[in-house]
Amino acid sequence: MDRFSNARAVAIPAPDAPQSTLVDLAETLAARALGSVPADWDADRAVTALYAVHYRSLVRLSALLVRDVATAEEVVQESFIAMHSGWRRLRDSDKALWYLRQSVVNRSRSVLRHRVVVDRNAPQPPPDMPSAEQGAIARLERSAVVTALRTLPARQREALVLRYYGDLSEAQIASTMGISRGAVKSHAARGMSSLRMVLEREE
Repeated sequence: MDRFSNARAVAIPAPDAPQSTLVDLAETLAARALGSVPADWDADRAVTALYAVHYRSLVRLSALLVRDVATAEEVVQESFIAMHSGWRRLRDSDKALWYLRQSVVNRSRSVLRHRVVVDRNAPQPPPDMPSAEQGAIARLERSAVVTALRTLPARQREALVLRYYGDLSEAQIASTMGISRGAVKSHAARGMSSLRMVLEREE
């Protein structure tokens, strides 16, 4: 069993578990805007609940950053695995969702850095050959805004995705990206300006 299979085993209750179990956990998490969990929950129970409520939205967040749905799923799985492994070291369970978001953003950045190195040394495909990621992100590219987001520098794209997709405050974005609130404002303003220019050119 690979590590992603292990993550699913942790995150999804056994088939014979009472149906009310997952519902209760999901309702508990959904009622808490920041994704906090009761302090007395163990890693299995906490990760199961967080996975049930936030997995899909975290995948969408990562996909907007790495531009690849399959890779985004791996990034999120790895983030859940890391949180499960380090649950005892998580001092404040109220910050569990914040931890996951930060982990997803950081791992997405690592993917992009790795791609730069690989692309720099990879032979160029023939002009008519489609790239490997085209099929995976076809649905995302239907949106003109999402397509335009792909043209922005990484930090500007992160700031806009976390603000308008993740609905985070400037303080939360600054914490997630590891930058100051002033830098968040600067990246977001420049990103919006660039985004408008790209969209206007396409009209």
